[in-house]
Amino acid sequence: MGKILVTGGTGYIGSHTVVTLQEAGYEVVIVDNLDNSSIGILDQITEITGIKPEFHNLDLCEEKKVIDFISANPGITGVIHFAAHKAVGESVAQPLKYYRNNFFSLINLLKAFEGREVNFVFSSSCTVYGQPDILPVTEDAPVKKAESPYGNTKQIAEEILSDIAKVNTNYHIISLRYFNPVGAHETALIGELPIGVPQNLVPFITQSAIGKRGPITVYGDDYDTEDGSCIRDYIHVVDLAKAHIAALKRQEEKRMEGSYEVYNVGTGKGSSVLQVIDAFEKSTGVKLNYQIGPRREGDIEKVWGDVTKAESELNWSADLDLEEMMKSAWAWENYIKENPIQ
Repeated sequence: MGKILVTGGTGYIGSHTVVTLQEAGYEVVIVDNLDNSSIGILDQITEITGIKPEFHNLDLCEEKKVIDFISANPGITGVIHFAAHKAVGESVAQPLKYYRNNFFSLINLLKAFEGREVNFVFSSSCTVYGQPDILPVTEDAPVKKAESPYGNTKQIAEEILSDIAKVNTNYHIISLRYFNPVGAHETALIGELPIGVPQNLVPFITQSAIGKRGPITVYGDDYDTEDGSCIRDYIHVVDLAKAHIAALKRQEEKRMEGSYEVYNVGTGKGSSVLQVIDAFEKSTGVKLNYQIGPRREGDIEKVWGDVTKAESELNWSADLDLEEMMKSAWAWENYIKENPIQ
C-alpha cells in the first residue's frame, strides 16, 4: 500500500479523510499552506487515530517547490486533492484570487507527476451543474454556465483533468462532485473550523447558537420550494470522507472504465435551509434566532443528486441523517469553545 498525498489535509473535509485513510491502513502525507486551516488539527487527528500524519507546509501555487516535493517522494502512489478556495460569495467578490489559486495548484500538482503512475481523486462540486433542469441531477446532466467563479473553477478543473486523462493513461482520475458536507467526527475532536465569519450555513448556525454570532440570515424565502428557502443535498462529512477511500479502492483494483470518471457524492435527497434549522433545533434542543434576508448572488435555488452510480460502482452510500449531522456539528462547536485549537 503506497503513500497517499492529501492536499489541504488540515482542512475540514481533508482532516476527516486523513482519519478515514489512516483507519483503513494507509500511510498519509499532508500538504497544506494553512491558509484556511489550523496546524493544531494535526494533534486532533493524532488523538483520534494514534498516528501523527507526516505534514509539509507548502503552497501548491509555487511550481518549483511542488515539483521538487513530488520528486523527493517517489513512494506517493495516490493523491486526494482538496486544496482550493471554496466560498461562493467570496469568489464573486474576488474572482482572481479563486482562478489563481484553484488552477495553479491543480496544474502544478499534475505537472509534478508527469511520467509517473498515480491515482488522483479530485474534490469537485455539484456547483458544476448550475441550476439543473431535472432533479435529482445525474452525472450525465449538462454542465451549465457557472453561477460563480468558484463553480467555474470546478468546471474548468474537470475539463483539465478529462483532457489530461485522455492522453496520459498513467493518470487514473476520479472527480467526486460533492453536495453539501456538514457535521463533525463522532469524537468531536475535528470538525469545520472556518477562519473569520463562516461562509457556510451549518457553522454559522452553531456559532450563532453558542453566542459567537448574531442572528442567522436565511437568504431568501421566495424561491420555488416548499417553504421558500433554498434546497441542498447535505451529506455528513464522515460519509463524504469514506467516498474518497471507495474511489481510491476502485483505482487500486483497476476497476475504472478508462482513465477518467465522475461521481455524485450526496445523500440523494434535498433539505431546505429552514429544514436544516428545524433539524438542528430538534436534535440539540437549542432554539435558534434567525431572520429572513434578501437572496444572495450566486446561490442556486435547489439541487440534490442522484447517487445511484456511486452506490453501484464505488460500493459506497451515505449512512448518516440530517439530525446526526446537526448533533455532531453542535458537539464540535461545544468542544472548541472549551478547547480552542491554535
